[in-house]
Amino acid sequence: MPDSPLYSAAAVAVIALAVAVVVAVGLKVLRSFRELGTDAERATYNTLHAASKAGRHLRTGLNPAGAAKASRQLRALLGCDALAILDVSGVLAWDGTAEELRPGLLALAAEVLSSGRTQVFNAADLQLHSPKSGSVAAAVVAPVRSGARVVGAVAAFAPQAGAGLVRATTEVADWVAAQVELAELDASRTLLMEAEVRALRAQISPHFIYNSLNAIASFINTDPARARELVVEFADFTRYSFRRHGDFTTLAEELRCIDRYLLLERARFGERVQVSLRIAPEVLSTVIPFLSLQPLVENAVRHGLEAKEGPGHITICANDSGAFAEVTIEDDGVGMDPVQLQSMLAGHVDGEHVGLRNVDARLRQVYGDDHGLVIETAPGEGTLITMRVPKSQPDHDA
Repeated sequence: MPDSPLYSAAAVAVIALAVAVVVAVGLKVLRSFRELGTDAERATYNTLHAASKAGRHLRTGLNPAGAAKASRQLRALLGCDALAILDVSGVLAWDGTAEELRPGLLALAAEVLSSGRTQVFNAADLQLHSPKSGSVAAAVVAPVRSGARVVGAVAAFAPQAGAGLVRATTEVADWVAAQVELAELDASRTLLMEAEVRALRAQISPHFIYNSLNAIASFINTDPARARELVVEFADFTRYSFRRHGDFTTLAEELRCIDRYLLLERARFGERVQVSLRIAPEVLSTVIPFLSLQPLVENAVRHGLEAKEGPGHITICANDSGAFAEVTIEDDGVGMDPVQLQSMLAGHVDGEHVGLRNVDARLRQVYGDDHGLVIETAPGEGTLITMRVPKSQPDHDA
């Protein structure tokens, strides 16, 4: 049977089918390769991809952990034998060969760190600072600047240092500098937010504390039990407001703070301050900036109702609005001049509503300009303040 024509025909058919499959797979792979573009396009993609990966590691600034991960990508970009990243105090990371040069690198780069100019070193220079050197013959050291300061350097080691390597190393150092400046900008924004929270606490301190203590004192003789209750609420409010932990909190925690604040204010104003709450339970866990609601309620009391004759009403609502939590605080008080308010929010003029400007600025810093406060008001018409924050956010220290 093995020699029968039928068997031979079947074998030939199987072989032909196998060859067709191999050819088809090969053509598919070839097409996929061609779809990546030309050699120049692939090189551009690889360069951008490596820079993107390195950038993620440098966004926390010049530190050993980030520099160690970024150095691998940067060495691949330059195609050098070894690459080092250093700050003004020492070598942060080394990737590649010739690590025997590492102990002498800071001394080698001293002139670059002081002058801020890229320098090329030959084999004799390397031998001078690292007598055991021998695996590489040249080095390019380029400064990393942050503003007017030189904060570090990038060093590339290779068999020779041509003009191409010098230019490429200088460009990489400038790119690292841009990442460091972005990291410093993020840090400064964080410090600014912390300063603004401290400003809010300072605003609460003299006005509210004085009035609350006076209100409590008025009940000591006439209603000692009420005075004790108010002291506990006052302690809880100040403990929350002046806590040192975290720049973010939950909507539920902020509403509890507001409840204590209003309890103390009603002890002072009595029935003149009336409050309605409409809160959707599903938004209570939403993370919001610390002390972002209390100043809005305080504005309604101090600048809306306190100047109004007779009773006033504050309505606080928190609603589920798709991907956002929407909080509104409305009062039927004396209202504000919208033109003057807009100028104050823009920082052009000073005014009484510093808390509003502070909260508006922090919301824009955290979520973008589309998430600033929306304020509807007019003299004699009360005020409606709306705040919209995403329900799903990056993890924050709450």
